[in-house]
Amino acid sequence: MARYYIIAGEASGDMHGANLIKAIRSQDEHASFRFWGGDRMQAQAGKAVKHISDLAFMGFWEVATNLPGILHNIRFCQKDLLAYRPDVLILIDYPGFNLRLARFAHRHGIRVAYYISPQVWAWKKSRIHTIKRVVDKMLVILPFEKEFYSRFGYEVEFPGHPLLDEVAEARAASRYGNFRQDNLLPDKPLVALLPGSRRQEVARMLRPMISAATHFPDHQFVVAGISGLPLEFYTRFSPPPNISVVYDQTYALLDNAEAALVTSGTATLEAALFNVPQVVCYRASPLSYHIARRLVKVKHISLVNLVMDKAVVREIIQSGFGAGALREELNKLLFDQRYRANIQQGYQELREKLGGQGASGRAARMIIQLLAAAG
Repeated sequence: MARYYIIAGEASGDMHGANLIKAIRSQDEHASFRFWGGDRMQAQAGKAVKHISDLAFMGFWEVATNLPGILHNIRFCQKDLLAYRPDVLILIDYPGFNLRLARFAHRHGIRVAYYISPQVWAWKKSRIHTIKRVVDKMLVILPFEKEFYSRFGYEVEFPGHPLLDEVAEARAASRYGNFRQDNLLPDKPLVALLPGSRRQEVARMLRPMISAATHFPDHQFVVAGISGLPLEFYTRFSPPPNISVVYDQTYALLDNAEAALVTSGTATLEAALFNVPQVVCYRASPLSYHIARRLVKVKHISLVNLVMDKAVVREIIQSGFGAGALREELNKLLFDQRYRANIQQGYQELREKLGGQGASGRAARMIIQLLAAAG
């Protein structure tokens, strides 16, 4: 019986981890799991050792202020890992934490598979040397990452992007429900607001999004709420009458949306795969942004633009992020048909680059093959 120890530290990792567990089980019926993750992983494999609600910190300043807790979690995980002695440690993104565990596992003779690469192509390229030394199998989900790693003499696997499967399943399922009726939404064109999954980013992103909504009274704006945050947290921004909050139905919302305001992250790809014209938003704390500007070397911040290596969607960030800029862009997204069509044409090219469906199954097979090769 193979023993798998999986660590995911945030919402997108929880989603990919849940799909990976399901795929491993379909190919290894005797698989045993121990994991750090969220509700979706728990639905697949029982109670998490640690829940992502206790793990997700963003930004340099935020990480620094929570450092004692983070270091405690690392020490706890190291002890737990040695007690469980898995056949393989599977790390999902979350590099600041997970690379420390990769080094630890390697020192103790535990095989390491990394699923969803740290963004070493954006910053901290020095991490590549650590990855080459301590990671037995790297699985990447962005097509350009395979070529990037090969330039450093490290061969990685590209199983495709698991969101293609996730979105395909969600779109099929949503046809059997009535999103508007189920959530008591008026018969107006919908605009999705995706302010993020972490409390601190939602607090920064949502107020300007709501302010922009006041200029479009003929549209209904729907916030994609996350179950870990109470309704009062979203409604404290005094939303106008054309704002609603709907919990844990992001894909159904996107399937019904005319346009979206999206915080930079995995959600930008999700909106693209639902063919929703979007504007990508981001605002960090001033200190975190100042540090990031010195360290991060990329032309774009959204995954859509990064994969395409061009500006398919507009990015509004930091000092430029405000209700006025959002209102101007949203006006084009909703009413300029040529502008919408150009974005959606870019989305079609994006889907082709991300590979076909079945990524989670292919990733599971690659990890199982790693165990078989090691005997």
